[in-house]
Amino acid sequence: MKNIVAIHDISCFGKCSLTVALPILSAAGIETAVIPTAVLSTHTGGFSGYTYRDLTEDIMPIFRHWQSLGLKFDAAYSGFLGSPEQLGIVEEIFRELAAQGSLIVVDPVMADDGKLYSTFDENFPAGMRRLCERADIIVPNLTEAALILGEPYREGPYTREYIEEILTKLAAIPKKLAVLTGVYFEGDEGRLGAACIDVKTRKTEYALAERVPGSYHGTGDVFASALAAGLLLGREPQAAMQRAADFTAAAAKRTLDNGTDRRYGVAFEEGLGTLQYMS
Repeated sequence: MKNIVAIHDISCFGKCSLTVALPILSAAGIETAVIPTAVLSTHTGGFSGYTYRDLTEDIMPIFRHWQSLGLKFDAAYSGFLGSPEQLGIVEEIFRELAAQGSLIVVDPVMADDGKLYSTFDENFPAGMRRLCERADIIVPNLTEAALILGEPYREGPYTREYIEEILTKLAAIPKKLAVLTGVYFEGDEGRLGAACIDVKTRKTEYALAERVPGSYHGTGDVFASALAAGLLLGREPQAAMQRAADFTAAAAKRTLDNGTDRRYGVAFEEGLGTLQYMS
């Protein structure tokens, strides 16, 4: 059985971060350990008055305890970090895990819809880029890609030329693969998904699924978690992206059909049985 450490926040209500990553990775047959970066009563999208506990001081002691036990991990996967100081802490953890042969996946969670999250300052993207440079695989959305590259954000729909230009620039950052999410094209706006580029071969591939009307919280975490599972279990990048895109679209469609408040996250649970990557 493969194992992974997921480094994300815990939003106690509103499906995202660890409450998404843990069940998805586990359903794919991957033993999952967690390092929480913060604990919130809800996620920050659309809710007010939420509680927030920064766990910066707990991260390294957790990891050092694991080291004292001789624990090893096939992969590590980071998402939302609770403070700028955590960038350097997680970078150190990645440095040590990579030396042991762990696959490093970074979802640089910090922005969406052209805007940096209000919890971060203008220096945060530069620090996130340095963390991404430690990664084998990065999974930014188009806003995060623009911030990492220091370029203006451009709204969609997109052309393939533009997406491939962004991917080519992103390929200079990770060691193996750059995956770009939120991709949709002029003339095909009913489909939404991701594109990736192999750092060595510069081969670009796409994975699109049905675009469900509306905006849904947590879909980035759902996609990245399903993608990380597929890649860790040996799926080729395009196949892993397509499975993740289809899984995420199906969860959004169930949420739309159920009429659930979109702030609450997407209905991914009923699809967990489809994540049998080992079969």
